[in-house]
Amino acid sequence: MPGCFKKTLFALASLISFASFVLIVVAMGTPKWMTGKILCKTGADLVNATDPELVKFIGEIYYGLFRGGKIRQCGLGGRRSKFTIFPHMVKKLNTGLHVVIIMFLCVAILFSLVSFGFCILNTIKVPYRAIKGPAGVCLWNFLAGGFIALAVTSFMAAVKLHHLTERIANFRENVFQFVILEEQFEYCFWLCVASATAHAVNLLLIAISGINFPKTKTKTEEANVTAEDIMY
Repeated sequence: MPGCFKKTLFALASLISFASFVLIVVAMGTPKWMTGKILCKTGADLVNATDPELVKFIGEIYYGLFRGGKIRQCGLGGRRSKFTIFPHMVKKLNTGLHVVIIMFLCVAILFSLVSFGFCILNTIKVPYRAIKGPAGVCLWNFLAGGFIALAVTSFMAAVKLHHLTERIANFRENVFQFVILEEQFEYCFWLCVASATAHAVNLLLIAISGINFPKTKTKTEEANVTAEDIMY
C-alpha cells in the first residue's frame, strides 16, 4: 500500500487530470476561441467614410472550433448572423490544419482520462508493473499536455499565418469585403492553455512523490540495570 503522503499526491493528481478533461471538453464545445472587430471596407469606401463615421462600418466577430457568429455593420445598422464551421465553411479554411487541431484535442482528452485512471490506481495500491506506476502516469500526462500544446500552437498558426479570422469574416460575402481591425484570443483558448499547465503540475507532483524523505527516528532510552535493581 502507498504511504499517506503519496496517496495525497496521487489523489490530487487525479483531480487535476479530471479537471483538465473538463476544461478541454468545455473549450471545444464553446464558440469563444477568438473575438475581433471587422471593418466593412467596401461600405466605408463607397461613402468615403472618415474616422468619426467609421464606427457605422465596424462590426464584431467571434468563433470557435465548430461554430461562431458575427455582426455586420455596412452603414445600414447591425445585422447578426451565426455560422457553423462544418460542413461548408471548412472548405474555405485550411481544412487539414483545422481538423488536426480537433484531433489533437480529442487525443488529449483520451490521455487525460487515462492519466486520471492511473492516478486512481496509484492512490489505491502500488502497481506491480512500472508502466502502471509513476512512470506511466508521467508518460500519460506528458502526452496529454504535449497534444494540447500542439493544438494551441496550431490554432495560433491558423489565426496568424493563415488569416483564419479574415477568411471566416468574408465567408459567402459576395458584395462586401471585411478587414480585420483587431482580434484577440478568448477564454476557451486560455482554458486549453490552463489544461496543458495542469498536466505540467501533475508531472511536478509525480516527481515529488518519488522523493524519499528521511524518516525521523525516535531514540529509545536504554534502561541502566544495576546489580541493586536486580536484587530488588
